[in-house]
Amino acid sequence: MTKGSSMMAMKEWFEGGRVAIAMLTVQVISGALQIMARIIFNQGTFVFAYLFYRHVVGAVCIAPLALHRERDGGKKLSWGIFLWLFVVALTGLTMALGLFCYGMSDTTATYATNFLTLVPVVTFLFSTILRMEKVQLRTKVGKMKILGTTICFGGALIMALYKGKAFYIIHRTQKHHRMLTKSKPQNRTLGTIFLIGSCLSNCFWFISQGKLLEIYPYKFWTTFFICIIGSMQQAVIGLCINRSRGVWRLGWNLELLTIFISGTLATALSFCMISWAVAERGPTYPAMFTPLRLIFVAIGETLFLDEVLTVGGLLGMSLIIIGFYSFLWAKNKEIKAKTTNADAEVESMPDESATA
Repeated sequence: MTKGSSMMAMKEWFEGGRVAIAMLTVQVISGALQIMARIIFNQGTFVFAYLFYRHVVGAVCIAPLALHRERDGGKKLSWGIFLWLFVVALTGLTMALGLFCYGMSDTTATYATNFLTLVPVVTFLFSTILRMEKVQLRTKVGKMKILGTTICFGGALIMALYKGKAFYIIHRTQKHHRMLTKSKPQNRTLGTIFLIGSCLSNCFWFISQGKLLEIYPYKFWTTFFICIIGSMQQAVIGLCINRSRGVWRLGWNLELLTIFISGTLATALSFCMISWAVAERGPTYPAMFTPLRLIFVAIGETLFLDEVLTVGGLLGMSLIIIGFYSFLWAKNKEIKAKTTNADAEVESMPDESATA
């Protein structure tokens, strides 16, 4: 190996390491935010008030990026695009996040995070039903996608229906684990219904977002407008549910810190890092790190919220991760095959300038 090639390999390794660290950071931020959100929900924070303030902060943070990176995007807004923005905000921010927060409040953050891992798989199923994607059952890739989907759903069913023996990461001898959160009765059945609704809303969000980006390819402006429209939707729905001033009032406490972190880091910073990772490594690369959030959240809940780990939970979690990576492997192979075929078609096309 020559000096030039070794330097190139080191550079590629360094660039890949930076992208991996960025994606790990995204999952750590998301995991920590879910733990903090569950704490404030247990303390009585109103879900729609939290979502409203979170997306207002997110819009403020993303606005400078939209103005700097996509200066002309704000001028190309039409009523048709606004309608799609409204649908994306409704399905992705108001319904998906709202139902997820209520579901997490009635269960645990670890249990709820498993449903986030199922989102790409369920989206694939709906895309297949709507004929937006082909299954190709006779190919190895098609069989792996079906197998991964089946394993994921099997893991989800095990988590929902079977608990088994419970145990803790550390032996609890102190009461400081319960100092951050008040005791709140859980309703796993209702929480599961909310989480299933959140999962389905996420699927429609991805599908509608793909349609939106076809007619309005400005990612920063899209995020800004979706945050603004979503916050308006959440304010209207929240006021219909609870008009008490107390639930909308902010104080200098963990609730304010959670809103600030979710708006600045989870909405603005994470969006930029994921976009950069997609540009550097492709669209499937960020999704590879999603199951790591399960591990972070499970450990965090056990350490800080005194939640137990169960055999059923660990078994279901493991199956979901295995199924997710099987599906992701097949999807990545499919994308590479399409790219190779497209390049081959371009190379086989006759050179019009030469024939002329």
